[in-house]
Amino acid sequence: MFTTNYSPEFIFLGLTSYRPMQHLLLGFSTVFYVVIVLGNILVVFTVVFDPHLHSPMYFFLGNLSFIDLCLSTLTVPKMICDMYSGHSTISFKGCVIQIFVLHVLGGSEMVLLIAMALDRYVAICKPLHYLTIMSPRMCILLLSGAWVIGLIHSVAQLAFVVHLPFCGPNEIDSFYCDLPWFIKLACTDTNRMELIVTANSGFISTGTFFLLIISYIFILFTVWKRSLADLSKALSTLSAHISVVVLFFGPCIFVYIWPFPTVPVDKFLAILDFMITPILNPAIYTLRNKDMKVAMRRLSNQFLIQRKMF
Repeated sequence: MFTTNYSPEFIFLGLTSYRPMQHLLLGFSTVFYVVIVLGNILVVFTVVFDPHLHSPMYFFLGNLSFIDLCLSTLTVPKMICDMYSGHSTISFKGCVIQIFVLHVLGGSEMVLLIAMALDRYVAICKPLHYLTIMSPRMCILLLSGAWVIGLIHSVAQLAFVVHLPFCGPNEIDSFYCDLPWFIKLACTDTNRMELIVTANSGFISTGTFFLLIISYIFILFTVWKRSLADLSKALSTLSAHISVVVLFFGPCIFVYIWPFPTVPVDKFLAILDFMITPILNPAIYTLRNKDMKVAMRRLSNQFLIQRKMF
């Protein structure tokens, strides 16, 4: 038993309590996280240091990789440590901080994906006005707007729940803290809070998802009216974007539209957002891109030349 007179400690039940399975997941999680860190840092490094990639599209891609790296780092290293030690706890303050940062990053990524869809729309449908519309100032405004909206979204969520009373159960059936499980442990009627979470995170996730899908359909329809050859090229590009969008928003929609499922599948779906999508983003958005591969080769050659000089 604990009360709000001192900071309670929450216990993560994790993905499984079966120790051999934990060891297997520990190995996979470690490998995946190393790939996530190396892949996303490589993308950010390449975009920042190669002047040929200083364009709106790569500006947004570099920021997407940065957010993905932060999202994964927020949860995966602790999950790895917990599985290694077999001791999975987090303080009340640590849980609140994790929820706050999670929603700042998640909200920012949603808006950033909309900015990327806008960038693709202008590039494909209004190519002659692309550099005028997607100016450096516009890119900075869109990125700043993404972070501001993510911050407002997160503060609005926590403002309603951070003062909830806790006096009994302290087990979270997951490997990280989030609002649905946090609210469930409160010693009060949480129906109103559940409605607020659903209205805020659930509808934002669903609305943003459908907005992105509609924008991609509109782009394809515009290209189809122009040329079938251009349609196949645009479809090839946008199909990869749509795949990432579905993988990112699918778990979000499930967790927040049905925040208290009877079967705890949400924690396994969360693996998509924290371990799979951060790997797919560099692979789909950048490593398939010819300009990005040339830039990486160019930077590696420069690095080797500098090493030889010293």
